[in-house]
Amino acid sequence: MSLERDWDSIRPDRGFRAVDAGMGILRITLLFGSAAVALALIATPFLDSQTRSQSARDSFASGLDMASTGSIGHRDIYTLRRSVLQPLPSSICVIRNDGSRHGDC
Repeated sequence: MSLERDWDSIRPDRGFRAVDAGMGILRITLLFGSAAVALALIATPFLDSQTRSQSARDSFASGLDMASTGSIGHRDIYTLRRSVLQPLPSSICVIRNDGSRHGDC
């Protein structure tokens, strides 16, 4: 009997506890979660620069219309028309409210 008591004092009970398993799962979750956040922070700027350089190479081949917008006066109403039938793709026809036309109409 004294041998069993001596053994218990040296090596305590090593039974399975649910709390230890829960802490292990929590640690693994935090490890993979922080790795995913770090990867997202590193990959986002890299992929953004790749997309911008590709769109600059392709110019209008990607189907993006790079038309710019601006401010106009409150009473100046006009219509901008662009057509595939015009001689140049950059040709613009400006039709004012009074019917006058400017540009490539």
